[in-house]
Amino acid sequence: MAVTKNHSINATLKKALDYICNPEKTDGTLLIYSYGCSPETADMEFEWTRQKSSEPGPHLARHLIQSFAPGETTPEQAHEIGKQLADEVLGGRFEYVLTTHTDRKQIHNHIIFCDVSFVDYKHSHVNRRWNNRTRRISDRLCEEHGLSVIPPNENKGKSYKEYSAARQGTSWKSQLKADIDKAISRSADFEDFLLHMEIADYEIKRGKYISFRAKGKERFTRGKTLGPRYTEESIKDRIEHRTRIPKPQRQSINLLIDIQNNIKAQESKGYEHWAKLYNLKQASRTLNFLTEHNISTYEELEEAAGKIHADFDVVSEQIKGTEKSMNDTALLMKNTAIYDELRPIYEKYKKAKNKPAFAEKHRRELTLFEAAAKKLKGKHAPSLDKSRKTTDGLAEQKKELYKQYKKLKQQAAEIDVIKRNVEQILNLSKEKEKDREPDL
Repeated sequence: MAVTKNHSINATLKKALDYICNPEKTDGTLLIYSYGCSPETADMEFEWTRQKSSEPGPHLARHLIQSFAPGETTPEQAHEIGKQLADEVLGGRFEYVLTTHTDRKQIHNHIIFCDVSFVDYKHSHVNRRWNNRTRRISDRLCEEHGLSVIPPNENKGKSYKEYSAARQGTSWKSQLKADIDKAISRSADFEDFLLHMEIADYEIKRGKYISFRAKGKERFTRGKTLGPRYTEESIKDRIEHRTRIPKPQRQSINLLIDIQNNIKAQESKGYEHWAKLYNLKQASRTLNFLTEHNISTYEELEEAAGKIHADFDVVSEQIKGTEKSMNDTALLMKNTAIYDELRPIYEKYKKAKNKPAFAEKHRRELTLFEAAAKKLKGKHAPSLDKSRKTTDGLAEQKKELYKQYKKLKQQAAEIDVIKRNVEQILNLSKEKEKDREPDL
């Protein structure tokens, strides 16, 4: 189990880096790793990158902390998880320093990364969505490494509308109007609308005025009290004249509903009726798919699904390889630019009569130059124009690969649904379970 949180660093970046790199906390610096920079010069390299941005902003860096439950992981495993988290979240576009602290019962990772990307000099844009994505990635990595994951809290899974209503006490009439609007948008006629409202747990009373009663409410609410758009006549008119976005000729295929084990189907006859019709449509679409693709046996379906997933994996790896090449090229360009920019100062240092005084005055520039020279190790990026052409070519390659990726991802998801529907239709899942049972 891991918990993640982050905050911005607007001052004392060097102090923060010194703290997380403390040898007493990092097993004598064995649990320190960096990407795109050196731990000793990270503050200077972050600053150099920020200066290349047209709008550097107030943040010097971001500090991400990942804490693990006591006794659940080892320092080495936690460090590896932290590296995987940083690489996936930051995408190889931001310099960072990762350290794992072992001085407390809770082993925890510190990741300090530059707020500006060295690839395109754009900001990291850390927000709620970024935080949620980071938490999901951290949870997945914990599962992959055999660690526990924090169970979802009571608010997780709620829509923003539901959360706001619970938090602010939004009128239940607003929710009723929203449910009517949703039912209208999904209905082909008025009878279909009534069925959708019943599925949404509303009891309906027909009379002079149509009325609705939500589950748990004592009284019915007349549609006319919600406004002129919610009378029976208006609802019928809205269904008849609403504008629809044309659907593609091929409709999506969804999973069949297990009616026998579906609680809602047991509680609502209306929902059970709708689910049966729904299953007939999905079964028909499933069979049409098999016919279109000349698939006549379950083995052929498994083979087709395996090929699509294999192709998807190949394209995914190609995208990762292209991204790595782009990031490696960007890093080479960064270090070459630092080297070329600061080399004149280094040449003056070599000729200076009072080297200690010159070194003290230009300590930052000389430190950055030496760090860049060390990383290059005799390598030097081609001219800026050639490097940009290389990067542009890789970006175009990634764009084309991503088109294939999206197409294969959709095909993989579709054939997985087809496969599960076929298993349910043929009852193969239960037969497989019987086959796996040992003979008594």
